[in-house]
Amino acid sequence: MRSKIYIQIVVGISVLIFTSTAVAQEEQWLQYHSEREAQRIVGDMGTSTLQVLSSKPQGVELPQFKAQQQFFAQWSTPMVESGQLWIALDRTQKQGQWDRLFIDSNGNGHLNDETAITAYRTDRYYTYFGPVKVVFQGEDGPITYHLNFRFYNHNERSKRLYVYSGGWYEGTITIAGAKKHCVLIDQNANGTFDDKSLEAHKCDRIRIGRKGSLDTGYVGNYIEVDSTLYRTEIARDGAYIKLTKAEDVKFGNIRLPETITEFSAGGENGLFTLKPEKGTGSLPVGRYRVNYWAIEREDERGKKWKMRSSMFSRKGDFEITADKEAELSIGEPIISTLEATKSGSGYSFSQNLQGRLGERIELTRNGAQPPAPKLHVKNKDGTYDRTFSFEYG
Repeated sequence: MRSKIYIQIVVGISVLIFTSTAVAQEEQWLQYHSEREAQRIVGDMGTSTLQVLSSKPQGVELPQFKAQQQFFAQWSTPMVESGQLWIALDRTQKQGQWDRLFIDSNGNGHLNDETAITAYRTDRYYTYFGPVKVVFQGEDGPITYHLNFRFYNHNERSKRLYVYSGGWYEGTITIAGAKKHCVLIDQNANGTFDDKSLEAHKCDRIRIGRKGSLDTGYVGNYIEVDSTLYRTEIARDGAYIKLTKAEDVKFGNIRLPETITEFSAGGENGLFTLKPEKGTGSLPVGRYRVNYWAIEREDERGKKWKMRSSMFSRKGDFEITADKEAELSIGEPIISTLEATKSGSGYSFSQNLQGRLGERIELTRNGAQPPAPKLHVKNKDGTYDRTFSFEYG
């Protein structure tokens, strides 16, 4: 009889351990970090600009200020019921920068119960605060988040409050039996880590690879790791990530000029980089915006030239469907413009390279900026004939 009871207990424990392991494999937890200059450590952190108001907000209980004049702003976040938190800027002296900051860190709509945060750095036009702690109320308890602020004050008309995330999540996860380092970044600085968007500045960032890598993708429906496509599920507060091998995904074709050697596009599906074959490639069905395209060539002396685009507007939007090939008119020809500005007895020149959709173009030779072009000036009768060497300003 004792043997029978002993066997049942062992089986029960085994089932419990197996279930716990399965859950851990689905939800892979990350660690939260905060830092005063988080963007210098993590990189690729977006900055939001908040409107600065001089009038006191109605219905908000305020703390005991020291200066006669204060400034106010609202930080938008979906992590609080009101959708925004009030911020106040004060200063300790009659003159100088506003070096005290109050924020509604508990989300109760008031500032009179908050402690002043002192600036850690001030200079002629800027004041820096951070990391500033706020606490959100989640379903499973309080959630800690941090912000960094930079207040610009040049004159009465030029006041801006810049905000960027002061915290991020990272840790080791397992994909297909291999250990990878994962980083989640709140790119749009709104307190969440799972934002997807067609517009790059509105979606968050994710890295999966080796620790220290700066290869960053968009948070989206999918992510490609080691040539395998996975569906992603990211906790709103960034605490964990789930990856499931993507199956039954519908793809569509895209046609590009054959001169393009590399192409990147992103949207709610994530960020994808293609090496087109004879001008064709494929993407999961959905809407995208061109991230960049590149053309590489080698000249007669063996120098490798690369032309790379960036800064696309809505003109770079396109849709991938399963039944119709999408065709993009991008790449060459490139428009080069030269602007001349007279200053006293001299002239300054500015050259600009622009793509067919208005995108910015960067040209490199062997991975570096090529020498500045020369300017040859000759008048009609040939009495003036000189060549000038440009310098990059």
